[in-house]
Amino acid sequence: MAVLCLLARTTGAQDIGTLIVVVQSKGEAVPGADVVAGGARGLTGRDGTLTLSVPLGPIDVVVTRFGYDPASAPVDVRSGDDLRVTIELNARSEFEETIIVAATRSERRIEDTPLRVEVVPAEEVQEKIAMTPGDVSMLLAETNGLRVQSTAPSVGGASVRIQGLRGRYTQVLSDGLPLYGSQSGSIGLLQIPPMDLAQVEVIKGVASALYGMSAIGGVVNLVSRRPRVDAPERELLVNRTSHRGTDAALWIAQSVNDRWGVSLLGGAHWQGRSDLDSDGWADLPAFRRVQARPRLLWDTGTGRSILVTVGLMNEHRDGGTMPGAAAPDGRSHPENLDTNRADAGLVGRFATSKGQVLAVRASAVTQRHDRLLGDIREDDRSSTWFGEVSLTGTTGAHTWVAGGAAQRDTFRSTQVPRFDFSYSTPGVFIQDDVAFGRRLTLSASGRLDRHNTLGTFVSPRVSALFRPHGTVTTRLSAGRGHFAPLPFTEETDATGLTPIAPLGALEPEHARNYSADVTWNRAPLEITTTLFSSRVANALMFRSQEGRYPARIVNAEQPTRTQGTEIIARYRTDGLTAIATHMYVWSTEVDGRADSRREVPLNPRHSASFDLMWDVGGATLGVELFYTGRQALEDNPFRERGAAYTLVGILLTRRVGPALLFVNAENVTDVRQTKREPLLLPQRLRDGRWTTDAWTPLDGRTVNAGLRFRF
Repeated sequence: MAVLCLLARTTGAQDIGTLIVVVQSKGEAVPGADVVAGGARGLTGRDGTLTLSVPLGPIDVVVTRFGYDPASAPVDVRSGDDLRVTIELNARSEFEETIIVAATRSERRIEDTPLRVEVVPAEEVQEKIAMTPGDVSMLLAETNGLRVQSTAPSVGGASVRIQGLRGRYTQVLSDGLPLYGSQSGSIGLLQIPPMDLAQVEVIKGVASALYGMSAIGGVVNLVSRRPRVDAPERELLVNRTSHRGTDAALWIAQSVNDRWGVSLLGGAHWQGRSDLDSDGWADLPAFRRVQARPRLLWDTGTGRSILVTVGLMNEHRDGGTMPGAAAPDGRSHPENLDTNRADAGLVGRFATSKGQVLAVRASAVTQRHDRLLGDIREDDRSSTWFGEVSLTGTTGAHTWVAGGAAQRDTFRSTQVPRFDFSYSTPGVFIQDDVAFGRRLTLSASGRLDRHNTLGTFVSPRVSALFRPHGTVTTRLSAGRGHFAPLPFTEETDATGLTPIAPLGALEPEHARNYSADVTWNRAPLEITTTLFSSRVANALMFRSQEGRYPARIVNAEQPTRTQGTEIIARYRTDGLTAIATHMYVWSTEVDGRADSRREVPLNPRHSASFDLMWDVGGATLGVELFYTGRQALEDNPFRERGAAYTLVGILLTRRVGPALLFVNAENVTDVRQTKREPLLLPQRLRDGRWTTDAWTPLDGRTVNAGLRFRF
């Protein structure tokens, strides 16, 4: 930090010039537009004009305003002249070309953020809605560096792994709020509908300096759509799948006046139970889910806004043995899960007279799980309360953020109260981005958290953005974070907590992450290559044992080490988008059964994809190929390593008047685990599990069709 301050003084001593920015739309002045240029920031007045003192030389001017597409323009500021630039804003379109990232708090263009953020833009979100309208699992699974891993096949549970780290390290947020709890759990991804999303932002690696102790693997921030100024939006979606699944969703958004806007997402989703290999065990669970999420937006147009959201969800899932069937021991074994969740959140932004932004975030979520595993019942209640206040400003070349936060997490179980906990974690944080012209930006952030039972933790992170050439961008990043020991692992998603021994004196997990990436961009082609490495000390492990309790959770004697590479290439022209990716992961951990190391199970070393979207004669054709390499397996009597496989998907959409018709075929070649080997074990494990891990799809070929009707 001292180096940054010294360099900042040097930068501050350079000559400055005057930049006059005029923001308008269709010839009319746009007041309250947020303008960022050369490290300076401010809001336009009633005449749509803002005057800034900026460094001399070439800089980018970025303008954002609620209800409009972001816009930017390059300028060259020279000494002795007042430079005047006019920027035209257009009413918000369905797809935005300029991407503003909120997950890094400074709300910059994605090209200007020192911390690497992967963004799934609006057009890709809309594509995935036609594939899985009921949840975001496919949207995340097809994002480079992410893998959606099944954790509880009987009830369809899944978690998202970022760069090979286990899913419990991933923090899922909605508009920066933990509306799904500090840990979304194995079932959380399958309960989040994508229809109201504007974009998805993914921070890979330790993000504790920004978001606290639940984010040592990374952050997935789901950014919601906002009401449009120019026209209301009303959409009805109906979808049907070949596995007897049905989705019905309603999206309504409109501006009440020039300050108030409202939106509503409502949905009902259900699916029948399927036994695809006729062994008496459900390969796909049945579920029934209803949910609603209204939002209220207030925006004065002068940098003051408040977003309020409320969510309600109820779901029932049935898995395990089929009706009238039995497990290999001759007894029926139902695996059912009921979930009820209610949440509320608030995000406020208030511009001050000094050009700074005061931000307030708060949320509360409570959820109830009622689980039946054979003859064992587990009922639990959990809640997360969260509040944060921060101030963002610019001082010369600095863009800084400082604030404080507090979070309280509770868990209560009726049948296994030995795992009950109440954790309170207040903290303070600071972030400083320093721009040294257009070529170099350095960022340093740090967070101090005080855990009520574990003590004090410091989480630092540093990042650098360097542009050695107009077509090349390089980023370097390093961070450290911490994770409180919890009784939830990928294994307990399937076993429940009943067979687990009391936790005992567990140490917190500590993670370090390093990454470097290089992006070459010359339209219409962009290529990014990333190197990453992480180390998790005191990682929690699930181990089988003899005695009263069949399993226990312990700290690993050696750290989990993960390293790998990512490559992503995008080619975009009018009417054609092609994306190719490759990921290599080498992840090892201590083997609980021997004094040696092993590959982390269910982490394929190689994975690759190719995605093509092509506009053809008023229709859109999509073709996808996904390759998954061999992966280590655990507790599987049929094989030690999973075989490589390739999935093929085809999507066809066509707009007919106000309706968008779509037909989608996933896994066309019908790759299915139960074609190669049984999912059902010949005998039950001591911890209660009747199935192996799911390392390939369990649903095989799936065809769905439906329509989105605008009215």
